[in-house]
Amino acid sequence: MQAYDALVFDNDGVLTTPTERPVLERAMETAFEEVGVADPPRSHVETLIGPTIDSLRSIAADHDVEPATLWEARERAAIDAQLDAIRSGQKRLYDDVAALDSIDVPRAIVSNNQHETIGNIVDHFELHRFDPWIGREPTLDGIRRKKPRPYYVEQAVTTMGADNPLYVGDSRVDVAAADAVGIDAAFIRRDHRIDYELDAVPAHEITSLEALSDLVETGR
Repeated sequence: MQAYDALVFDNDGVLTTPTERPVLERAMETAFEEVGVADPPRSHVETLIGPTIDSLRSIAADHDVEPATLWEARERAAIDAQLDAIRSGQKRLYDDVAALDSIDVPRAIVSNNQHETIGNIVDHFELHRFDPWIGREPTLDGIRRKKPRPYYVEQAVTTMGADNPLYVGDSRVDVAAADAVGIDAAFIRRDHRIDYELDAVPAHEITSLEALSDLVETGR
């Protein structure tokens, strides 16, 4: 097996704990308030957390709001709410991230979270060895380009100049994005993924980032 020459990481659930659902729900309510919707249906709040282009357009039309306007408010509210969670310690770095210090290959972050949020995480937790770090832009194009599409992962791999990178994620979309790029995926099964089922079998399954040292050296 060929050794891996770079590591690309998802963020939420891999490097940092996932943003708690109530934090996101309150942010969505704030976004609706910003565009003049005082009491949105609960289903619309849930949809706005992770919409498709079609579902975003549908709920925007229901409230007579431009989709781009609603999405801009949504992104701003989510960025601000997650920054508060980071600063308060509610959204924290996993302890095993420290194990990466002993691995001497380039590393990057590719997340479906906003680019600004990933920047806030890099700055707050001093993750400056992760370069590049890429989140989606806070636009409708950002929705279209997010994983499982390979757009952002390809950007990272190209920037790093990696020949055989390993993508580390905690979701089906991470495994699918790696497959779309043609690289191996390592699925990390943390506590929030104990009963999580995958659609495809990743090259590796791990329970801690500490396992990556051997994987990088041997490719298995």
